Amino acid sequence: MAIYRIAIGSPGEAGQPDAIRAAFAEFFSMIIFVFAGQGSGMAYSKLTNNGPATPAGLIAASLSHAFGLFVAVSVGANISGGHVNPAVTFGAFIGGNITLLRSILYWIAQLLGSVVACILLKSATGGMETSAFSISSDLSIWNALVFEIVMTFGLVYTVYATAVDPKKGNVGIVAPIAIGVIVGANILAGGAFDGASMNPAVSFGPAVVSWTWTNHWVYWVGPFVGATIAAIIYDNIFIGDDGHEPLSSNSF
Repeated sequence: MAIYRIAIGSPGEAGQPDAIRAAFAEFFSMIIFVFAGQGSGMAYSKLTNNGPATPAGLIAASLSHAFGLFVAVSVGANISGGHVNPAVTFGAFIGGNITLLRSILYWIAQLLGSVVACILLKSATGGMETSAFSISSDLSIWNALVFEIVMTFGLVYTVYATAVDPKKGNVGIVAPIAIGVIVGANILAGGAFDGASMNPAVSFGPAVVSWTWTNHWVYWVGPFVGATIAAIIYDNIFIGDDGHEPLSSNSF
């Protein structure tokens, strides 16, 4: 089972130069992603004078997040693995592809990156609101939780298939494209229902800056559960014991 391969890591790992570089890569990748994704929503609000959501607005949000994540993953891939998502990092940890200590370092960097991006957006737009994620009024909190679990499952499953699986071969640019596309597609599916976060850091930044925490736990529990299911299924069915190598300091 994948869960038996999880590793804590050495006490000094957080201070290693490659770990620090990887954390900075996650920090800057998250700024790039959140600034583009959250910024597109703020631009829509400005253009429509805070008008109601429309299908065109949903498509614009899908494209901005897909393009932004494609770039954010690409620029961080060779340094940190390009996780750009605490749930992806958790899925990699569950599959034994990253240690717990390095995961914590990534999580801190990812959360800080999201907060900084939202602060920059609020400052650059003259104080416009960085809206926190919210659940549609006609949707129950449990429905939203299912959305986040299923959407994040699809995302982390895609990450495993295109970036983690040792049998993937030289996929090059395919992995960032696939990861960006699945996020964009999931936003088209779930954006109208709960905002389609799939990423606790993406939800955390706007929540901090706007100080709005209503149902915020959904955007943590859902992605972490979905990531865990995807990691265990893909690792055990498609990678197996023979596909694993010992963890190194620059593992995904």
